[in-house]
Amino acid sequence: MSLLSTVLASAKAVSPIDVAVIAVYLIGITAFGIWIGYRRNTSSQQYFLANKSLGWFTVGAAVFTSNISTIHLVGLAAGGAKEGLVIGNFEWMACFTLMTLALIFAPFYINSGVSTLPEFMERRYCPQARTFLAVIGLLGALLIHIGISLFAAAKVFQSFLGVPMEYTIVVLSLFTVTYTALGGLKAVVMTENIQVCLLLGGATLVTVLGIMALPGAGVHDVATFKAAVAPGQLNMLQPIINGEGHLNGFSWLSVLLGYPILGIWYWCADQTHVQRVLGARSLKDGQNGALFAGFLKITPVFLMVLPGVIGYVLWQKGVFALENVASTGKPDYNTMLPSLINYLIPVGLKGLLAAGMAAALMSCMAAALNSCATLISLDIVKRVRPDTPDKRVVAIGRVTTGVIMVLAMLWSTQGDQFGTIFEAINKIPMTFAPAVTTVFVLGVMWKRGTKQAAMATLYIGSVIGVTYFVMDMPGVGKMILGAAKAHAGFTGLVTDPEVGLGVPFMLVGPMLTVFCVAIYVITSMLTPAMPAEEVAKVCWDHPLAFLKGPVTAASDPRVVSLILLVVVGVFYFFLR
Repeated sequence: MSLLSTVLASAKAVSPIDVAVIAVYLIGITAFGIWIGYRRNTSSQQYFLANKSLGWFTVGAAVFTSNISTIHLVGLAAGGAKEGLVIGNFEWMACFTLMTLALIFAPFYINSGVSTLPEFMERRYCPQARTFLAVIGLLGALLIHIGISLFAAAKVFQSFLGVPMEYTIVVLSLFTVTYTALGGLKAVVMTENIQVCLLLGGATLVTVLGIMALPGAGVHDVATFKAAVAPGQLNMLQPIINGEGHLNGFSWLSVLLGYPILGIWYWCADQTHVQRVLGARSLKDGQNGALFAGFLKITPVFLMVLPGVIGYVLWQKGVFALENVASTGKPDYNTMLPSLINYLIPVGLKGLLAAGMAAALMSCMAAALNSCATLISLDIVKRVRPDTPDKRVVAIGRVTTGVIMVLAMLWSTQGDQFGTIFEAINKIPMTFAPAVTTVFVLGVMWKRGTKQAAMATLYIGSVIGVTYFVMDMPGVGKMILGAAKAHAGFTGLVTDPEVGLGVPFMLVGPMLTVFCVAIYVITSMLTPAMPAEEVAKVCWDHPLAFLKGPVTAASDPRVVSLILLVVVGVFYFFLR
């Protein structure tokens, strides 16, 4: 408690009531997680998959909160202020990839009884594919889900509460790793059920209070609000070419072609999110849980992106000021959410909002930590030593959770090495997402795909992806071009529209994927086909086979998917 007291005592402009709310939340959620999940002699099935007992609501809430971290709260508000609602495409497009998870992938994942996605890769291809995907899963969780999320939260709490970054990193990490290591997946998903309510409640509060503040800034109706925003700021779909004659990084084409590459890896092939579906008590619960998460993904556009747009209007009207990016004189939109909260939220509720932001981070970190423990324990330890006792496997999982957390804490201190947080969380996975997406999609859709094709695609595709990532780093580009040619806002040799190729990273993904598909198909045709009876267990007979069979109830995942498709389509129609 002494460390927590030191952190809270260092906060500035925060009332004792707010401090008490934050402290009660951190202690309460940790105690609840341990109480609900800890069992002295728990089995590996219980610890890693909650004994396959999760209903659709719990699965959906857990999938949603494992994705929404402080990056989203801050990044979506910043994106709304700078780019507009178009940034919300990263939320709504997730609905389509969650439908893909529910209808195309989940039947094989759940019916085959696998505990991890790398295990499924071994059944479809070979042990080497399992090892490769396990390493990718660990790196993704360590570098993105935990490390960068922790850095983002530390920056926010420093701006919002005045708490030094190091204190935030240590305190939130200690509380999260405690209930995650002791309670396993059940502790993680049950705490996420609480956190999703706090998260959405806090976001709703900011949105409502922001709308109520508009009349005080002279914005009394929708027409006045539309006139006050920047051109196109309320449109979800943007043209291919921007006003400067360059490719638009968030155009409808970039989103349509680029998001599925990242989205299928993120939602369908990443252990952190899919593990909740694997813990479902039935196939139908797993499928409808994923679809419920899709419905929840509609809300961030209105509760996290729209507040950024509202904040932009209030800022333009002079209601509050934004900090500037050092040495540029340009507004730092990453401070939009903290600035908006400081202006809108009264004493007592600031602590609730801070707890909401902590909830977002802790749920994301807990999900990633639990998936890392699962990957190491089941895909590495159990394979190397199959006779390892069940109790020993759980103990290794708990120790692994702590080790991964320490590594993530160290990595989080390097977050400033990237131009923006948003750039980091999308460019890092672009190194391997095209290859992984290709291997997963073609693996369940095309029986002729071979293990040699899978490994060639994973290795060659990842090498090309890493090459792209390194070459597009601003520092590397400046070394190659020289300081004279690289202007102040230089973004990289690939993405920069002035002295680079001018190709947005969202369009790089489809290009890399075309290359990966070519490698996969050509290699498959040049190598012997895999045993048909084995492949038939993990591959659809034809691309539309998942739609076959009678519909017996309105809760049929195909019916729920259709409803979700219509709802998202209607929203796109009105906000196009």
